[in-house]
Amino acid sequence: MLTADSESLLRLVEIEGRGRALVASQPLRAGQIVLKDSPILVYSALPLVKPQSSASASYCGNCFRILTSSENITPCPSCSHHHLFCSPGCLNKATTSSHSPWVCRALSCLRDCPPLVSQPLERQVQARFLIAAYNLALVSPSHFQVLLSLEGQGSPSDAATAQFLHSLISSLCPPPSLSISVDLTAALLAKDELNSFGLMEPASLQQDGQRSIRAYGIYPKASFFNHDCLPNACRFDYLDSASDRNADIIVRMIHDVPQGREICLSYFPVNLNYSTRQKRLAEDYGFTCDCDRCKVEANWSDNEADVIDDNGDVEEEEEEEVMDEDSDEQMVASESEHGAEAGDTDFPHAYFFLRYMCNRENCWGTLAPLPPSDDAPSKVLECNVCGNLKNDDVC
Repeated sequence: MLTADSESLLRLVEIEGRGRALVASQPLRAGQIVLKDSPILVYSALPLVKPQSSASASYCGNCFRILTSSENITPCPSCSHHHLFCSPGCLNKATTSSHSPWVCRALSCLRDCPPLVSQPLERQVQARFLIAAYNLALVSPSHFQVLLSLEGQGSPSDAATAQFLHSLISSLCPPPSLSISVDLTAALLAKDELNSFGLMEPASLQQDGQRSIRAYGIYPKASFFNHDCLPNACRFDYLDSASDRNADIIVRMIHDVPQGREICLSYFPVNLNYSTRQKRLAEDYGFTCDCDRCKVEANWSDNEADVIDDNGDVEEEEEEEVMDEDSDEQMVASESEHGAEAGDTDFPHAYFFLRYMCNRENCWGTLAPLPPSDDAPSKVLECNVCGNLKNDDVC
């Protein structure tokens, strides 16, 4: 499933206890792009019916870039007040793929469906996903088979939700060629839960330190990245600046790693404490993390676990403790000379936070160097959340 370029850098393997994973096929350098992946489907994360008090932004129904007054905004001719597009080109592309006539009618019907409108936001977004997924079976059967090949199976605890949504979708007059069932609906919901990537709203729209998700996307190659609470890579998207209006994600290395090392992302901001991380992983992904960071923090007291303050800074006491043991220069030398061979436990937590976590207020993003130029490592770090650039003072 990996592209030729990705295969030269990453290798898909089975790791006992972790399942499918991506490992480095060769030594990888900080800032190196190891994967560029396009979604097989993208769907809105906004409620089908916006609350009257909602002042949320509007996004293109195809590329999901934010719509501004300067855009050549083009409405769908069939549901103009519900679906807008940033250009005639995006509208034309959507009407033959993600916004087919059936999708247009189905979403319009759901907005006037009392049983769904009264449901929580999560259920409304799940309905959006199922319409997008079943539409994928119609417009791109090969991509639908890729979706079915991803991890995730329906469980008895989700049976009631699957039954409710299956009945809902069945009432939307799906095309005769579309075969749907409760079991398939349950399986699709499980695959969405385990494999979807949230595409965040612009940092400029952040309110009270919170950013919402504008859309979710299924990226089949990127779905093979496992989680680590101190990742060695992070993903970027450029929805609002991509010249060709793509929704691709790019995965770049945070620091050097040797050949054979597993490449991992963090499934959420790295500032979360141990108990919060474990709770989210168990509830959202169904596993308990035993990465090296978690093994250390599992034995910490509550006070020791709070190494990050509300402004995203490493607490002074913890920082001094780390710096007393290993000076900044020693840590940089260890990283460059030994890479990850010394083991992740030799990569101090506080050092990761100081160097690779964005210090912009309420951002919590992860920093990765810009791609190397002419084999020279970049001295500029980019935040994968707010896009802020900063000089790498220890590079």
